[in-house]
Amino acid sequence: MYDADAPTGSGFWHWVIVDIPSQVLELKAGQGDAKTDQAPAGSLQSQNDTGSPGYQGPCPPTGDAPHRYLITVYALDTEKLGTNATSTAALTGFMLSKHTLAKASLAIYCKR
Repeated sequence: MYDADAPTGSGFWHWVIVDIPSQVLELKAGQGDAKTDQAPAGSLQSQNDTGSPGYQGPCPPTGDAPHRYLITVYALDTEKLGTNATSTAALTGFMLSKHTLAKASLAIYCKR
């Protein structure tokens, strides 16, 4: 999950999860919580832009215009992407570009 409108100059990655087994058809509430490690078996949560693994919820600055949060899922030509728990979102994106068969994105908007 990526905030394209974060005031950083490069956006903000809220969640990076890879290697989700192909038989997993949904992510349930709480599966991004790195503390309880409820992510689907076999998957890997790497660092978000807070420097921690797992999901970091939306938190646009008060008064900002609504932020676009992009959630993208990828169909890959490999079961394991080849990244690890300390891989950056940039490295993950590079690896995804080498293995993507198809992708779909959903944009959600949030403001406070």
